Amino acid sequence: MPHVITQQCCNDATCVSVCPVNCIHPTPDEPGYARAEMLYIDPATCIDCGACTDVDVCPVDAIVPDFALTPATARYAELNAHYFDDSARTRYRRERVARRRPNNSGSSVGPLRVAIVGSGPSACYAADELTTTPGLDVEVHIFDRLPTPWGLVRYGVAPDHQRTKSATRTFERMADRPGVFFHLGVEIGTHLTHDELRTHHHAVIYAVGAPADKRLGIPGEDLPGSVSATDLVGWYNGHPDHADHVFDLSAERAVILGNGNVALDIARILTRDVEELARTDIADHALSALAGSGIREVVVVGRRDPAHAAYTTPELLGLAGLSTEVELTVDCPSAMDVNYPPNEFDQTSHSPTTLKAQIVDELAVQTTRGAMRRIVLRYLSSPAEILGDDRVRGIRLRRNEMHAAGNDRSAIRPTKVTDVLECGLVVRSVGYRGLPVPRLPFDIERGIIPNRNGQVVEPGTGEVRVGVYVAGWIKRGPSGVIGTNKQCSIETVERILDDHANGRLTPPAADSRSLLDLVRKRSPEAIDYEGWQRIDKVEQTAGQPAGRPRVKIVDVNGMVEAASTNPSYGNLYL
Repeated sequence: MPHVITQQCCNDATCVSVCPVNCIHPTPDEPGYARAEMLYIDPATCIDCGACTDVDVCPVDAIVPDFALTPATARYAELNAHYFDDSARTRYRRERVARRRPNNSGSSVGPLRVAIVGSGPSACYAADELTTTPGLDVEVHIFDRLPTPWGLVRYGVAPDHQRTKSATRTFERMADRPGVFFHLGVEIGTHLTHDELRTHHHAVIYAVGAPADKRLGIPGEDLPGSVSATDLVGWYNGHPDHADHVFDLSAERAVILGNGNVALDIARILTRDVEELARTDIADHALSALAGSGIREVVVVGRRDPAHAAYTTPELLGLAGLSTEVELTVDCPSAMDVNYPPNEFDQTSHSPTTLKAQIVDELAVQTTRGAMRRIVLRYLSSPAEILGDDRVRGIRLRRNEMHAAGNDRSAIRPTKVTDVLECGLVVRSVGYRGLPVPRLPFDIERGIIPNRNGQVVEPGTGEVRVGVYVAGWIKRGPSGVIGTNKQCSIETVERILDDHANGRLTPPAADSRSLLDLVRKRSPEAIDYEGWQRIDKVEQTAGQPAGRPRVKIVDVNGMVEAASTNPSYGNLYL
């Protein structure tokens, strides 16, 4: 029986390298990998060897034999098979293709010492690549301003996606390797400067993500009750910066502007049975608030039609799987009659684009009886104004229509038709952008640090910043899923190794011992990886009586206290 990749796919492509018949696509060197919603297994080529199902290969347990599919995941057999219906994909080579990794001993005296600012997926994939490169003597120092690692895996992935969170297994293996050191609770720009990092390392990688929200630029955007997705997601995931927020959930209707994966996550969390959420690692304060929520309807608003929605097909299928507890309805005026340009996509294929539209068609005629809450997927609408005097009372939406825009592409244009929806909560989920990093150039328009394949450059001149690199969303913008960051980070590490091998990196002027002393002086409550493991154990132990994966500590002082029984910060240097 062939194996099937399901919705938990992290896209990190580790499975690609172990497949003996090259049946998993797209591979990192094939067109479309960076934009792929997930990876797919060709059922005509799979030999059922099981190499891809090992936990070290698929950290999120997304690959299963087709006989083990459940009603909730059965659609993925079709999704995997139809991906290869496209004639362009039948030419994928069948032989196994191994990525060539540099055998790099470097030209500098002593180990290559690299600082990584941030500890989310892109940071951890970069550290993993550095510490598994053959022949490389390397020392990696990972800094994060929070006392906990893993970034968006801990604070961004929805609490009801626990299998997706298990991507941290890969990061935990990396963290246990010799030469990897964590400095948690250490903020660059506050406790240490960029110049001090450069003094102690050959290279510095900034993997700081895109923490800011894009603005709507419409009247009423700043009314009480108009909230950002960042604030709401951070709140229910127990992020210390957002844990003390209070959201008014008393109104019957909430509106989410944007229809990417985060928007669907929020819609699920606002409408799920609290008893189901109580089995997850959702923050206790959020669980309590949701138990008393008056929200009965969530409207998810997208500017375009279903075929061009921003969410991925797996996320849509996950939402459809809630149909027994949540009613799903579709509001899409004339979307089924869109006259797409003939070459925009093959409407007879089962590509992810057309499959999205097909699934929405099915949802449009689906009926659910007895559901307490409802999610409305509303397409071809844009926000014009958020209404209210003292707080959000409603929203004015403008209807859009699709039209052929040339170059075999369709586009939206506004109509004169507007609708008003009463609501008490508006969640702005229209994208993210990076923030400037002190002492580094910044592209304000794109919200990224200017770079060439991960190497930081000066805007305008293109002059290289020697020894300074970026990875993840601050490098390329907010796109992709967890595993997309792997190839992004590999590209950055390859630049570092090339600079190291060719003597372009300046050797550190100070040693690791002086770095540790400096961190201790500037941030006395800094936590190492052993300290994080103590926090982790406290949280997991607290969750066991209720059958939860963990009960999160949501304030920095509590995290420091949980780690404080570990007096050995920096012992590995001794």
